[in-house]
Amino acid sequence: ALETKVVKSKVGEKVGLPCCHEIPSSESLHNYRVYWQKNITEVVLAYAEGKKISEHERYENRSEMNTSNLTLWISPVEILDNGTYQCVVQHLRFSQNPVVLCDKPVTLFVTADFSEPNVTAEVSTSSCESTEMVVRCSSHGGFPKPKISGALNNMSVMWDASWVSESSVSPYNVTGKVRLNVTKDIEFTCSVEYNGFAKSSSLFLSR
Repeated sequence: ALETKVVKSKVGEKVGLPCCHEIPSSESLHNYRVYWQKNITEVVLAYAEGKKISEHERYENRSEMNTSNLTLWISPVEILDNGTYQCVVQHLRFSQNPVVLCDKPVTLFVTADFSEPNVTAEVSTSSCESTEMVVRCSSHGGFPKPKISGALNNMSVMWDASWVSESSVSPYNVTGKVRLNVTKDIEFTCSVEYNGFAKSSSLFLSR
């Protein structure tokens, strides 16, 4: 299998996707045709004989290619840029059938930060021994789909979680809900994890 390079970036940043070929210093871009394409169907940028011949409207004013190492730069990064890209390089020495030098995939993982989780608690029933509380945790505006976890005095609790997103490439909102029987003062922590990042908040619940 082709080993896919993985590049991670956050929304709003500048990211460089490496190409599988570099043009030797003794040659120039004039001898080459280079296509950067996404998901095999969209041509992001294309160069032929040293000139830019096409650019996808979604990447207009947001993309450029380094003319020696052929790195594709995207800035600012958007969630929709998430996906697999390919750099296809052809040598034009034999114009009848250009030689394909390489076409290796690079996967771009885009992350958007979630808001600090908002943790709230409300009492549903109360007795002398314990208080039943409903704790909610919500966070919004991030990508990709997160995991939500909770801890009660460092003991893990299971959330009833729900996610809302307009599409698979839109920001996610996440809400978790848990019912607790509280018998003493406790600290409750909620964490939202996504693509190696995490945001967490705590709430002190007094009996």
